[in-house]
Amino acid sequence: MRSLLFVPGDSERKLERGFGAGADVVIVDLEDSVAPHNKALARGVAARFILERRAQTTSAIYVRVNDLATGLTDDDLAALVPAKPDGIMLPKSNGGQDVQHLSAKLRVREAEKGLADGAIKILPIITETPAGVLAAATYAGTSARLAGLTWGAEDLSAALGARSARDEHGRYTDVFRHARTMTILAAGAAEVAAIDTVFPNFRDMAAFAAECAEAERDGFTGKMAIHPDQVPVINAAFTPSAEAVRQSAAIVAAFAAAGSPGVVAIDGKMFDRPHLRLAERLLARAKAAGVSA
Repeated sequence: MRSLLFVPGDSERKLERGFGAGADVVIVDLEDSVAPHNKALARGVAARFILERRAQTTSAIYVRVNDLATGLTDDDLAALVPAKPDGIMLPKSNGGQDVQHLSAKLRVREAEKGLADGAIKILPIITETPAGVLAAATYAGTSARLAGLTWGAEDLSAALGARSARDEHGRYTDVFRHARTMTILAAGAAEVAAIDTVFPNFRDMAAFAAECAEAERDGFTGKMAIHPDQVPVINAAFTPSAEAVRQSAAIVAAFAAAGSPGVVAIDGKMFDRPHLRLAERLLARAKAAGVSA
């Protein structure tokens, strides 16, 4: 999952464009981008569109449901599980117990519709509430459905009463840098993908590309998008370069040829086991992106 594009679930026009944007994942949104009075309409539009058009897209399809505290989640699942989405995005997740709660709901819905147990994955947004940030360490081992962890700043800003999540230079302030850091660490502990949050100013492509590069450098493996034009930038930033793939393949090959020792030398430079692990992870990302060694 490099690029994850949000598309409002109540707009067929935007769904049409989103499904053709080339994102690795299209997130059909039933939450923030849908007005309260349009929730029922959005469920019907989204379910119908997914059923009719999923064969026409190469993107995986996730649905962002309304959070568990709203009382709307069950209605969302009842309408969308029959459309067989690849995953559910859970907003305002307050810890691993929320993933387990959603997993139990999905198990019932899958059984009712004859789907395989565990067929639908879960991607929680883990920093939209103060409790969620503080519970970031609770996701490891919660569910085999867990596909990754991601974070958000806007809802957390509202919950805290922060006037802005960024300073005058466009950098996240301390609280939000902490939420970002906790997401990377929590994903590492759970051994799942770390997905970076959205960049709201979709017209500032230079700043957006810079933020993508920083996220990839720090260990994120993908980023969410709010506009189709952001998708190519994300895919480029999170696709390992041919040179990086070549170097990683050389490291893996050297360890294999030497009988998997603690350290190997390549062109006069020493590489140890952490370098091997990093190389293996990069090659896995490259393979998922269709880049060969």
